[in-house]
Amino acid sequence: MQEQAFRFGRARHLVGIAGLPPSTTPDVVGVIVLNAGLVHRIGPFRLHVEMTRRLNALGYPTLRFDLSTIGDSASSGESQTRKKQICADVADAMYLLGEQAACKRFVLIGLCSGSQSAHMVACTDANVAGAVFLDGYAYRTLGYRVRYYVPRLLNGRRWLRVFTRRRKAHQGGSSEPAFTVAPLPQEVVRADFAGMIDRGIKLCLIYSGGISQYFNHARQFRECFGRVITHPDVSTSFLKEADHTYILTGDRNRLLDNIERWLSHNFSVMSGTSS
Repeated sequence: MQEQAFRFGRARHLVGIAGLPPSTTPDVVGVIVLNAGLVHRIGPFRLHVEMTRRLNALGYPTLRFDLSTIGDSASSGESQTRKKQICADVADAMYLLGEQAACKRFVLIGLCSGSQSAHMVACTDANVAGAVFLDGYAYRTLGYRVRYYVPRLLNGRRWLRVFTRRRKAHQGGSSEPAFTVAPLPQEVVRADFAGMIDRGIKLCLIYSGGISQYFNHARQFRECFGRVITHPDVSTSFLKEADHTYILTGDRNRLLDNIERWLSHNFSVMSGTSS
């Protein structure tokens, strides 16, 4: 496997690292990994580096790169919305990987806000064959609230801690900041998933226990997204013990094993075609 740095894009403003196996089969998919928030292309605790190198070892060409104005990438100088900018940046990334590894179809992988970026592109780009959404869109459902509140209502010690925290806050304790990204409406995401599936895109949703403030059980995939989530082209996994950035080695390996299995099942390197 060879890793090579590139400056590329319509204004040569993007920077990325391509992992290019010694040889590839015809029509092999290229894997493109998007920024998680403002973390540059290595990913949280080098997650994207480990991910792309493992996939390279299996024979998949990969590209981890910084979107415009993130990490080492500059601005394109264009006047456009953030959505159009992201879609254009990913199109540039696809063109680069197509030149370097003859890829015509692509799988996008994104964590948190990176999954939202992948979602934007997958909705409209015909070159997207698959997407892996890590801790992507989710919504507090009735089932979530039952699972979240009932154990707490029955826990006397928890009530004591709640009253203690409120008393301290009333006495002048500072509150912690919240960092959130406004989600799309639930019905929009449901429709988007249905549209992706109709276009033949294969989806993999992997959520961690690190987003327990709005997702807390594997059943919630169906509660959030309805019957579309049971389609054969949709895979779901809930890694309850893992944190949001998969900092622990065991959790990280389980995540990467899941992604490898999903890719091998749906986009075999041996055949170069989706199953």
